[in-house]
Amino acid sequence: MSMFSFEKSEQYLKRSLKTIPLGSQTFSKSQLVYPHKVSPLFLESGKGAIVTDPDGNHYIDFVNGLLSVMLGYCDPDIDKAVIEQLSNGVSFSLPHRLEFEVSELITQLVPCAEMVRFGKNGTDATSAAVRLARAYTGKEHIAVCGYHGWQDWYIGSTTRDLGVPASVKHLTHKFEFNNLASLESLFAKNPNKIAAVIMEPMNVAYPENDFLQKAKEIAHKNNALLIFDETITGFRFDIGGAQSLFDVIPDLATFGKGMANGFPLSAVTGKKEIMCLMEDIFYSGTFGGETLSLAAAKATITKLKNEDVLQHISHIGTELINGLKEIIIQSKAESLFHVSGHPAWSFLMMSETDKASPQQLSSYMQQEMHQYGLLCSGAHNISFSHTQAHIDTLLAAYQKIIPKVVEINKLGNIEAYFKGVVTQPVFKVR
Repeated sequence: MSMFSFEKSEQYLKRSLKTIPLGSQTFSKSQLVYPHKVSPLFLESGKGAIVTDPDGNHYIDFVNGLLSVMLGYCDPDIDKAVIEQLSNGVSFSLPHRLEFEVSELITQLVPCAEMVRFGKNGTDATSAAVRLARAYTGKEHIAVCGYHGWQDWYIGSTTRDLGVPASVKHLTHKFEFNNLASLESLFAKNPNKIAAVIMEPMNVAYPENDFLQKAKEIAHKNNALLIFDETITGFRFDIGGAQSLFDVIPDLATFGKGMANGFPLSAVTGKKEIMCLMEDIFYSGTFGGETLSLAAAKATITKLKNEDVLQHISHIGTELINGLKEIIIQSKAESLFHVSGHPAWSFLMMSETDKASPQQLSSYMQQEMHQYGLLCSGAHNISFSHTQAHIDTLLAAYQKIIPKVVEINKLGNIEAYFKGVVTQPVFKVR
């Protein structure tokens, strides 16, 4: 196996750090997450499931633009729609028909969606949903149990709260997914104060024991709204989102990654009586009706409707999960690893040991994955462009790497094998 070089990536990082804090626009694309010195830190191009870094190294990409690329890079149908719209203009002085055409598509497919407004990223949509909930209920506090973006209302509840006013921080309260008692406790401690419960309907774990429906009942019993953050699950777990898959309809829902195959677009949707408050609250942006992203969304959602995209993703994602579970058993690595998640978005979870942290193990595994021509950070974000051959390549790499990790952990000398800089958790305690 020839060794990949990252010389140009290192040069690009050095140059980037002179004008860009952290050298990246996104924490999850930065050297916090990809171990410096043993990783590609920039990408130049992508086609299908394959991406190329500045040094000319090729990788099967299992990150897919942080799940924003669902069909694959440069999908011909999406590119065609965008190029056609580009020749007619991008942003206009009045609304464009694509705005209602895409809204109509969403309302036809998503159970809770009676009306739709667009944004450019997930934070736009979740923040709009929270503002709507506050306006509708007349209450200010929010119950959360996941990640919902960088705005003050959410990020103030995390360790990344620098710069968030104390008066805002106390309005957001955390509960645990699949733990109804923790949610009920929040309502008991904050009587008649909570405007909404916002959560991803699924992340690492499946909802258990009717958790989603019971959470909805608890929210409504306390005159609060239920918001599903479907930024990731929307159009990926089911054409109608996880709310359709699990048959629990929220009051509001947000969408983003997956709906436009990498083009910047998000949406907040919900019941008409709530969404009509958009006319009174202030949620307005110059680029909400930007037509290239809307053309991409129309083409993407249409392709999801007409082709076996979700079936293909589910099938090969299941093959990956089953194969990885078998490798863990064969490698006697059950104490170190387990697999979680949905076939479209699964995770290799790592346990802390007395000899190595999860960050050390993950960093070493990424180092090795990159040398096998794989871009994979522990989550497997499956796209329509992934083939069984791509899955087989990933499993073959795991077959070689996981036993090495087991042996290195026994010896307690991971430093002798890892040549880079250990990654850091994005939400580390400062």
